[in-house]
Amino acid sequence: MLELLIAGGWVMWPILLCSAIALAIIIERFWTLRRSKVLPLDLGDEVRQWAASGRLDPKHIETLRGNSPLGAILAAALEVRHRPREQIKERVEDTGRHQLHRMERFLNTLGTIAGITPLLGLLGTVFGMIRMFLGILTHGVGDASLLAGGIGEALISTAAGLCVAIPALMFYRYFRGRIGEYIVEMEQQVIALLDTLESVPQPGSVSPTPRPRRPAAAAPGVAG
Repeated sequence: MLELLIAGGWVMWPILLCSAIALAIIIERFWTLRRSKVLPLDLGDEVRQWAASGRLDPKHIETLRGNSPLGAILAAALEVRHRPREQIKERVEDTGRHQLHRMERFLNTLGTIAGITPLLGLLGTVFGMIRMFLGILTHGVGDASLLAGGIGEALISTAAGLCVAIPALMFYRYFRGRIGEYIVEMEQQVIALLDTLESVPQPGSVSPTPRPRRPAAAAPGVAG
């Protein structure tokens, strides 16, 4: 392995650094974006039961906010549950943008690595070809070792760049897709919670009392 790094030239070192960063990001995102951590099982049903029974106090909501990204979004809806539905949706959207930013953490870096490592490999290829032609210019075509060294540097750096870029791009797309699925499920949970809140009578609301019907007046000329 060390011989390949040396043979690939100095471009191999930034490629190796990019591979280490990409591996760390992939492991961290796999751990952070677990379904049990983002969308805990039965959390939405439990919160809807709280809302339906009226067991909602600040301590419950604060605990829910720190539970998970889904919990933070549901807590944002419960905090303003007495407001109109449109205002609740605005608060949920604001909180959702913050949670989305957290879930997409480091993904831009992973995508950048997927984009620059092939370019680094191509740069190594260019330097390898330059080295080869300079060797031909200085020593002629009779020295095969110089030609082999330049071609080897070009091929090794290109292969290394692609070996880093392909998995990085694959996991970048995978994590973006997973986050998209989570967002859709969160929206479904929020809609279900809003429907539950609308079905629960709000404190202070008085149900309208039906007015007694007045007896119809007798038509004139009709005997009682």
